[in-house]
Amino acid sequence: MLRDTLTVFGAFAAGTAIAALFGASSLGVALTFGQIAFAGTLTWVLLKR
Repeated sequence: MLRDTLTVFGAFAAGTAIAALFGASSLGVALTFGQIAFAGTLTWVLLKR
């Protein structure tokens, strides 16, 4: 369970960082991409169980 939690939050951090590195116009936009990565990873983790 801890691994799943770290995976989901890691996806959020990675999605935000990648969007910022690729030139997101603001932090809000980068966080939006992080949120999309979070949701996709959460869906994958829930369906995997």
